[in-house]
Amino acid sequence: IEPFPLNDAKYPGEGGFAKRASLIEKIKAEDKNVLLLDAGDIFQGTPYFNYFHGEIEYKLMSLMGYDAVTFGNHDFDMGCENIIKQMPNATFDFINCNYDFSDTVLSKNKKILPYKIYKKGPLKIGILGVGIDLENLVDIKYTKGIIYNDPITNANKIASILKNDEKCDYVICLSHLGYKYDTSKISDIVLAEKTKNIDLIIGGHTHTFLDVPQTTLNSDKQQVQITQVGWAGVWLGKIEVFFSSYNKKTVQNNKNIPI
Repeated sequence: IEPFPLNDAKYPGEGGFAKRASLIEKIKAEDKNVLLLDAGDIFQGTPYFNYFHGEIEYKLMSLMGYDAVTFGNHDFDMGCENIIKQMPNATFDFINCNYDFSDTVLSKNKKILPYKIYKKGPLKIGILGVGIDLENLVDIKYTKGIIYNDPITNANKIASILKNDEKCDYVICLSHLGYKYDTSKISDIVLAEKTKNIDLIIGGHTHTFLDVPQTTLNSDKQQVQITQVGWAGVWLGKIEVFFSSYNKKTVQNNKNIPI
């Protein structure tokens, strides 16, 4: 919420919701077809969270006009009960297709969706979300009842619905899996390579600062863009996608803006 202190060793004076809000306001004034998205870990161990339990974060992000977020592991640091308590403060959607909340208090919450389609002008933009396995990341008492399903299987299913059934022009996956690992653990790289119908993965969890989105090939040998802009809101990632009505091709212009 507040910028890093000016004497911080890594990010002196960087970040802060006020500066982020100003940048977002400027971008939205220049282009009306904007989607504002977040890849999770909205809740984290700041004094604001410790005292207000996420109320401030949700209210400020709502004022900024966020459209959708996915869940990160830290969002469960006080359990599903806290998330449901804070949800009235959020005007945005929570998108995840691989957590089963059926046995939790989140089971019937209408803000939690496996996917959502956003209309921007004549275009249909499909958003899905996937989360990391919470085991060993969150105290087990806070994850009781949550069933973790394979993100690749579920992402493939939902992406197919969005691209083939719903005829979306562009599909974005909000991922809190992490950019890449030295092990066989599922990451954004693995997700991109083992799925299809996803055009862009916006990632989180590993706090990776990618100067430009990375490109890999999916299971159909089509290009997928992967981006991640670090952590703590010190960067704002801006990805412009231009659509051609002639050949349906897209062109991207990407920029990471220090806050």
